[in-house]
Amino acid sequence: MSEQQDPIKVMVVDDHPMWRDAVARDLSEAGFAVVATAGDGEQAVRRALAAGPDVLVLDLNLPAKPGVQVCKELVGADPRLRVLVLSASGEHADVLEAVKSGATGYLLKSASTEDLLDAVRRTAVGDPVFTPGLAGLVLGEYRRLAAEPGPAPDADEPKAPRLTDRETEVLRLVAKGLSYKQIAERLVISHRTVQNHVQNTLGKLQLHNRVELVRYAIERGLDEE
Repeated sequence: MSEQQDPIKVMVVDDHPMWRDAVARDLSEAGFAVVATAGDGEQAVRRALAAGPDVLVLDLNLPAKPGVQVCKELVGADPRLRVLVLSASGEHADVLEAVKSGATGYLLKSASTEDLLDAVRRTAVGDPVFTPGLAGLVLGEYRRLAAEPGPAPDADEPKAPRLTDRETEVLRLVAKGLSYKQIAERLVISHRTVQNHVQNTLGKLQLHNRVELVRYAIERGLDEE
């Protein structure tokens, strides 16, 4: 029999008490450990630093400090933190700002409870989760950013670290927007092995999360066949 895994630790941040309590209750009933909740941005930063959640379920529209600022500060303090934005807004500018501030995924509040629970599970393992229609927008924005001329390379800049063939292969599939599960199936390896390759690649490239990894891969044309 496989070992019992520790439950995923989740924190819920939303300024509407009834909504916040309902989301926290749904997560608890599904087996997640809800380690904290908060109703404003300042409180969210303080409590998240104390509670150390694996996943932060975050509304963007918060009093005291906006959600994108909360995200930026907390991911800056702990790059392993995964942030799933749960927002009423599907505005493209809001989605892109959230992703640039370090969010792993973006779900609209119109999503079903099942969608939310699945999104939190997937966010916890580093999969980017977006409400349908938004994933293409985010990938398109990274392509646009990657196409912009960046600063001239510094002569002293160290050469890019060498990735193994398998790490490069995984990176290419990540850049195409495949989930870890899809990559595992395509390469006939375990989900855990895909995660290990991604973690090794992040370490070698000194990147913090999958979002930065996708941008790195697109800048180098790895999403093209």
